[in-house]
Amino acid sequence: MKKIKHRAGFVTILGRPNAGKSTLLNALLGTKLAIVAAKPQTTRTSIQGVLTLPQAQIVFVDTPGIHKSNTLLNKRMMDTVRNAAGAPDVVLFVIDALAPFTDEDVEALDLAKKVEAPVIAVLNKVDWLDQKPKLLDLIEKYRPLHDFAAYIPISAKTGDGLDVLQHEIIERLPTGPAQFPDDYLTDQPQRFLASEVLREKVLHHTQQEVPHAVAVVIESWEDTPKLLRIAATIYVEKAGQKAILIGAGGEALKKIGTLARKELEHLFDRKVFLQTFVKVRAGWRQDPAFLSAVDWR
Repeated sequence: MKKIKHRAGFVTILGRPNAGKSTLLNALLGTKLAIVAAKPQTTRTSIQGVLTLPQAQIVFVDTPGIHKSNTLLNKRMMDTVRNAAGAPDVVLFVIDALAPFTDEDVEALDLAKKVEAPVIAVLNKVDWLDQKPKLLDLIEKYRPLHDFAAYIPISAKTGDGLDVLQHEIIERLPTGPAQFPDDYLTDQPQRFLASEVLREKVLHHTQQEVPHAVAVVIESWEDTPKLLRIAATIYVEKAGQKAILIGAGGEALKKIGTLARKELEHLFDRKVFLQTFVKVRAGWRQDPAFLSAVDWR
């Protein structure tokens, strides 16, 4: 019998905000690694997730949505995207199949076109698309813009098409041994994952300008065999945002903290004591020292 050659490589996930990149990463890995919310720029830094299969090891790199930079935070997010797009083996350019085609989509694609690796167009959210001609029309809009290696319709939410996408990725990876142990999942430390879980709950339970103005910093981390004690500070930019986040009688913050604690207990498989504080730090999105302290790179 012909021996199947093992493949391994890096796959960068690019696309516009809210295209479903983080949902796709989680679906491909079969576990929740990246936080997900129906808010633009939910992902603020690159997140590495490793999928180890018998025939291949795929190192996915999720990135912030490609957008115009209007704050120092946004500029650093875009630096992260450009760095992640440096030299992957395959690029997934995720497209929201439900969103109207705009000039911003063309501009976002410019970054993917600069990469020498093959680019697969991943047309996401097709579970909500009621007419196949709409999908074909969208493909025709993208076809003259770049010589895509393949067009793969998928639903990251339902899992439809992910087997085809995985096959197309593996076919384009170089042959070689696995670069990480079989049980390796991500390059991100547990503190980062905990801060992201808490930030996700804030995103889900606040509106208007609050989600964009929120940063979470883990102040202390005490890990024992039976209990994980975490103290976290949620930073906002205005006193009014702090009031919204805390809520009447502290009920809003209590709900956010409870939901975060339950997910962290599931994630780390132990009891968690989570203590949360809310502080105002005006203009933190434009503060180089603060951004360096929270380590968004």
